[in-house]
Amino acid sequence: MTGKILLYVQHLLGIGHLQRARHIAAALAAEGLAVTLVSGGERPAGLADPPGVETVELDPVKARDAGFRDFVGPAGAPLDDALRARRREALLAVFAARRPDAVLIEGFPFGRRAFRFELDPLVAAARLRAPRPLLLSSIRDILVAPEDETRRRDIVRRVEAEFDAVLVHGDPRLVTLERSFPPAREISHRLLYTGYVAAPDATPETAEGRGEVLVSAGGGAEGERLLTAALAARRGGCLADRAWRLIAGPNLPQAAFARLERERPAGVRVERSRADFASMLRHCRLSISQAGYNTVLEILAARARAVLVPFAAARETEQLLRAEILAARGAVETLPPDRLSPEALAGAVGRALSRPPPSLAVDMDGAARTARLVARMIASPRELQELVSRQSGAMIAV
Repeated sequence: MTGKILLYVQHLLGIGHLQRARHIAAALAAEGLAVTLVSGGERPAGLADPPGVETVELDPVKARDAGFRDFVGPAGAPLDDALRARRREALLAVFAARRPDAVLIEGFPFGRRAFRFELDPLVAAARLRAPRPLLLSSIRDILVAPEDETRRRDIVRRVEAEFDAVLVHGDPRLVTLERSFPPAREISHRLLYTGYVAAPDATPETAEGRGEVLVSAGGGAEGERLLTAALAARRGGCLADRAWRLIAGPNLPQAAFARLERERPAGVRVERSRADFASMLRHCRLSISQAGYNTVLEILAARARAVLVPFAAARETEQLLRAEILAARGAVETLPPDRLSPEALAGAVGRALSRPPPSLAVDMDGAARTARLVARMIASPRELQELVSRQSGAMIAV
C-alpha cells in the first residue's frame, strides 16, 4: 500500500489526544503509508516517536490551567501574533513539502477553535491543491460541545463544506456522537465509527502490581486532588492490608509529587509512570483513576474493578459523561468529583469490590481499522462515498 498522510494533533493539558494520535499514526505506518505526525504541544519526557513515523514538532503551546482560555508557548511566553505566525508557516511548509494524499486533523472543527490561525490556512491549502488530498476530522467518542448554537451551526457547516469524513473513534453500541453533540444527526452521512483506539497490547506480563490498589492520574496535570484523597483514604484504613501504588503522571508538578512522597505511609509507593501499567491493571486488586479515554480503555481491556473520579473542571463534561455511561452498564463505580473526599472514596472502593469484574464488550480495533480505512480511501477515492453511505451511524467494516 502506498500513500502519504499528514496527521495534526494539539494537546493542551493532558496527553490523551497525543497518545490517541500516536496510536493511529503507528497503525497507518504499519499499513505501509508514509506518515508525518505534526504535534503542537509539549513533548512528554521520555516519549519516543511512534515506529515508522516522522514526527514534526511545532513551537509548543499548552493551556496555563484547566480553564483552557489562556495559552502559553515555550518558557511560558504568551501565545502572541509572532508565535502564531511561526507555527502557521511551519505547518504550511510541512504540508507543501510532504504533499500528503490525506490530511487528518485531530479534534477540528469540533474543537481547537483557538488554533484556527493555523488550521484554517491548512484546510484552505488542502482544498486548493490539485490533486486535492482527503480532508478528515479525527475525534473521540464524546465531545465537549459548545453551548452556543451559532458555534454548533458553524461546526456542521464546516464539516459539510470542507471535510470528506469524520472518523469517530468509538463504538456506537456504547455511545453515539449524538449523545454529546446533538447536531451529529445532521452530518450522519459524514460519520464513520472506527471503534476505540486502544494502545497495542504489547506489554509483557509482570509480577509488579499483583493484588495492589493502583491509583493513576493520566498525564497528571490535574491529578493532585485525586492522588491526595487516595493517600488520605489509605492512611484512614481503606484496604490498609494491601499495597497501594500511586502513578502520578509526567505532568504532575514536582512540588506535588515530592509532597506525596513525603506523606506516603508504609506500603504505598509513588511513581511517575509505568511502562507495564497495562499488565499491572490485569493483576491489580482495584484501579482508582480519572475517566479519560485511554485510561478507561486500559481498565476495560484488563477487566479490572475500578472507581472512576472524572475530571470535570469548568465545562469539561467529557469524562463525567463517560463515567456515567459505564456506571449505568455496571462496569465501574463512579464518584462525582464534587463529592471527592477520603471517606467518600473509601465508600466507592467498597462498592467497587462488591461487584464482579467488568465484562463490557466494546470494539478496540480503532487504530488498525482507521489505518485500513484511510488506505482504502487513498487507493480508491470513490470508495469513500460508498463506505459512508453503507456504514453511516454504525461501525465501519474494513
